[in-house]
Amino acid sequence: MSMGSLSDADDDFNPEINTTPLVDVMLVLLIIFIMTIPVMNHSVKIDLPRAANQPNEVKPQTINLSIDAEGKVYWNSELLDESQLQSRIADAAKTTPQPELHLRAERTTQYEKVAQVMAAAQSGGLSKMGFVTEASGKK
Repeated sequence: MSMGSLSDADDDFNPEINTTPLVDVMLVLLIIFIMTIPVMNHSVKIDLPRAANQPNEVKPQTINLSIDAEGKVYWNSELLDESQLQSRIADAAKTTPQPELHLRAERTTQYEKVAQVMAAAQSGGLSKMGFVTEASGKK
């Protein structure tokens, strides 16, 4: 008598599922998981110092330097002569962070005066300079 068969005939189809390969695969997976779980949980506890993450953004001041049509120089709307301009530029170049120089000239100002002011700023040590223009009303 054969075990697990429904009939005594040897040529009949055997409806049972062979579970031996399934058990073998499950045992191999179990061994793999047993070996990998300690590796995944292995860690070293270290007490690290806490640091505050706040950027120190100090915005540089801006200096509005205006030149009118007659060649007069204004430092933040204050009229200056040549010697005062040199001393103010030297003082501004020593500050940290270095201020930005915004140069504004009228349309009829001679370029020679603008070039003199730019040369004074460069020789005084100011490295950040920008030109301020006004948009024309015509398109």
